[in-house]
Amino acid sequence: MARHERARAPRPSVSRTQIASTAARLMAQDGITDMAQAKKKAARQLGLPDNTPLPDNAEVETELRLYQALYQSDTQPALLRQLRAEAARIMEFLADFRPYLTGSVLEGTASSFSSIDLMLFADSAKEVEIFLLDRGMDFEHLEPRNDKAEAVLQLSTPAAEIKLIIFPPQLERQTFKHRDGRPRERMRLDALQQMLEHP
Repeated sequence: MARHERARAPRPSVSRTQIASTAARLMAQDGITDMAQAKKKAARQLGLPDNTPLPDNAEVETELRLYQALYQSDTQPALLRQLRAEAARIMEFLADFRPYLTGSVLEGTASSFSSIDLMLFADSAKEVEIFLLDRGMDFEHLEPRNDKAEAVLQLSTPAAEIKLIIFPPQLERQTFKHRDGRPRERMRLDALQQMLEHP
């Protein structure tokens, strides 16, 4: 046995806020848009074991807003306004399918990596696909992350990537929730237009 055995250094205490702050920085700088992925990567960067309790999405969102206010205040507000204006244009185009804006563009945490997320309520996803094809718009199918969604279509405009999350019409009045249980905000076109007129 070594005469002077070195004591193992205690693992530094890392708070939920530090994990949330690191996750927020990864989202803002590296373009990670999935909060669960950002939190896991943050924990790994901080040298934490896999079973470390992670912050909830609301904590990460708070840190993301703080990061953007501190480090991106000269660019993020203008970018957000551009994305909201593009969302309004697309929502007007898709008015027959009762579109709602949701996600980071509505919540105010969007970055240059963010897509515009729109909920549509249509009799069938095929109806939306035909509408887009008839107008010469290309799109691709993505895997729905909500088991109530009939389909998710992604299309590109010069201004942004657009995700169309299509639900049956009878779900329009239902409250949708984030994975962590918080109600998912959504906004109709008229309210978005008012927001753009009176920022």
